[in-house]
Amino acid sequence: MILRPLLLSGLLVLSMASAKSQVPYERLVSADREPQHWLTYSGNYSAHRYSRLSQIHRGNVSGLKVSWIHQSRTPGMIETSPIVVDGLMYVTEPPSTVVALDLRTGRELWRYAHELPPEVLHIEFPQVNRGVAILDQTVFVGTLDARLVALDAKSGGVRWNGEVADNKTGHSITATPLAIDGKIIVGISGGEAGIRGFIDAYHPKTGKRLWRFRTIPAPGEPGNETWGGDSWKTGGGATWLTGSYDPELKLLYWGLGNPAPDWNGDLRPGDNLYTASVVALDPSNGELKWHFQFTPHDVHDWDANQIPVLAEADWEGRRRKLLVMANRNAFYYILDRKTGEFLHGIPYARQTWAHGLDGEGRPQVLPNTEPSEEGTLVYPSLQGSTNWFSPSYSAATGLLYVGIREMGAYYFKMQADYEPGKPFLGGGEQSLGGDEAHGAVRALDLLTGKIKWNFRLHSPLWAGVMSTAGGLVFGGSNEGNIFALDAESGKALWEFQGGGPVRTNPISFEVDGGQRVFSAAGNLILVFGLPQ
Repeated sequence: MILRPLLLSGLLVLSMASAKSQVPYERLVSADREPQHWLTYSGNYSAHRYSRLSQIHRGNVSGLKVSWIHQSRTPGMIETSPIVVDGLMYVTEPPSTVVALDLRTGRELWRYAHELPPEVLHIEFPQVNRGVAILDQTVFVGTLDARLVALDAKSGGVRWNGEVADNKTGHSITATPLAIDGKIIVGISGGEAGIRGFIDAYHPKTGKRLWRFRTIPAPGEPGNETWGGDSWKTGGGATWLTGSYDPELKLLYWGLGNPAPDWNGDLRPGDNLYTASVVALDPSNGELKWHFQFTPHDVHDWDANQIPVLAEADWEGRRRKLLVMANRNAFYYILDRKTGEFLHGIPYARQTWAHGLDGEGRPQVLPNTEPSEEGTLVYPSLQGSTNWFSPSYSAATGLLYVGIREMGAYYFKMQADYEPGKPFLGGGEQSLGGDEAHGAVRALDLLTGKIKWNFRLHSPLWAGVMSTAGGLVFGGSNEGNIFALDAESGKALWEFQGGGPVRTNPISFEVDGGQRVFSAAGNLILVFGLPQ
């Protein structure tokens, strides 16, 4: 661990800005009442990634200018989604560094650089970190070598540092933790190494593990019968993206990754629960309340690690608590989040692997779509029709905004032998690029999944979106453009060339009465505002 000393001026700013940095659970529950801050990964527990600020709107967004820039000191892709509270912005830089910035100027106030072992494993994914969680006066971050670290929010000092899993067997953490009442929830990466995935809860003050939910059930547990032989032991099911939470129902929702090996399903006959599913857990003990599997016996690496978005709406004559997801497999799903009941599903992007969904939401898989030795062309590619980057939901428009990847791939199958800490893949894929591969921001009707508008991009994107009360949707492209669209029509209203690929989720906040918008491009963190 490297904790950099601070300059006197930085200390003065820090002491003033952090005097109120107290974020109890009650404040997180009511995050929507504080749109001037951004208190959780997705803006609120329902994962709307929606800002209620409206100072920046359709009529003036064309005047946005850069307010300040922070340049990462480490090479790599910035995928962080910041926490903003009481004058501070907490960001992460690759691979596992936390930086506190002054919200007005971007001045660095403290830096925690986690020391990684020389041979850190990160199989089949880049060295990234997607952000921190905050609870009370502590900031929490997961690390590439599968540790969970608690930092003093004012100084960056280490309060505790605990091992979540053994990195030598392929375990790693890239996801932002989720802070709830008395618990820090964290997922794990490493499905491509044949780990047995899990979701953990830790005590925020001591770092003691409170419970662990295994995503691959053992013999005697419900769901183990969906695994042939001993294949459950190396079944994957990683949990590498942040979930959502309903404080009223007291249910935690988390998307689960693909089974292992990725492309050779012969080694793991059955539906392979609970991979490629969303699970609802009791946060008090980690008990499974319900599950829904999007892609049974997945052989295309279509993780269901997308963000579960929670909404309330009238459904067939009565008010329902819904969970919606634009899944990596190209289908849009609506579930009852109390029970997990499947309500509706429809393709939202090009797909060639299923005829549709049956009445229970199970895909009707087309023949000859599995990977083969010769290669089988299927849409979407293994990166999916969407991926880790966040969608956004606006109750004002009734639309879910989703970043889209329109691309197919040739899927190949081969033998796979498990060896701890090594890739356990069973094949591979060759993406079908060229002129037809492209990206988009797409607006879906929440209750039907039908496309209302489509804003096409030159190449498949890796950036999330955010909608606002100003009638805007912010996003970014692989070519480095940061842009704002009209939330009702998808019309482009503003853009800025950031000079590097955009691989982050935008947020908005307020400082000194002025609304700001965060994005990142290349190794730059950028904050925009209207001239004052």
